[in-house]
Amino acid sequence: MLNLERLRTLDALARHGSVSGAADGLHVTTSAVSQQMAKLEREVGQRLLAKNGRGVRLTDAGRLLAEHAARILSQVELAQSALEAQRGQVVGELRLAAFPTAVRGLFPAVFRALRADHPALRVRSRELEPELAVNAVIRGDVDLAVVLDWYNKPLPVPEGLARAAILDDPVEVALHEDHPLAGRDEIDLRELAQEPWVAWPEGEFCHEWLLYTLRANGIEPHIAHRAGEHHTQLALVAAGLGVCIAPRLGRDPMPAGVRTVPVRHRVHRSVYAVWRSDADRRPSIRAAVEALRAAGDACGAA
Repeated sequence: MLNLERLRTLDALARHGSVSGAADGLHVTTSAVSQQMAKLEREVGQRLLAKNGRGVRLTDAGRLLAEHAARILSQVELAQSALEAQRGQVVGELRLAAFPTAVRGLFPAVFRALRADHPALRVRSRELEPELAVNAVIRGDVDLAVVLDWYNKPLPVPEGLARAAILDDPVEVALHEDHPLAGRDEIDLRELAQEPWVAWPEGEFCHEWLLYTLRANGIEPHIAHRAGEHHTQLALVAAGLGVCIAPRLGRDPMPAGVRTVPVRHRVHRSVYAVWRSDADRRPSIRAAVEALRAAGDACGAA
């Protein structure tokens, strides 16, 4: 009889590609991963791991069993989802992830609502950029993630994930209050062609969107500063060091000395939740989506 937790360990090894990665994903020690794999090898009577430099790799038997493990775990998820749906109670643990401004702008209200309405539900959360959050949902490291699409650059979402819209987040440009354009009712991005920009770290989804959008407007941007947090970006704008994109979600309180101006051709990002389709019937997922939408509606009305 194959042990489910050992199959879960094998699945994590296959997904993460290393013992340390599997340990992080499972929130256990590397020693615990190694012990589980040693027991699984004894159970099946075959080697599942082989040395690969300083790390390990799956053997042919390991890859074969890992493929079955993924399907078995998916069926277990479906069974758990069906049982939760039949019971109709929002209980157990729910693991959420979101990009930083969604954590700041949505999660406090969401967690308050879930704690008030479903006191038997335990919620854990973490910050993850959209692409990493989607991968974490696919791997099973989190149950639901809040991610985003830019109006002109969608985030790739693989098959096997369900999604629900949360809100449309208007985007403005942040400038120092003494900037010649700070008093305008709206601004064309092409008017900022010569400005130094404060942007996200290179390689992030939002950074790639900014370059794509500015270049589509004939601007080869001068990126003077990079910062992952919007509040850090706004602090640099307040110091007169450049301009930045300023979505409304999670940006308050605004620092002194900064003005925001809407973009002439409306710029926005769509915020939505994703989760594994095989967990679609879980009451806790439905409760989280409902709370997220209520928090999104409140942000839109603010």
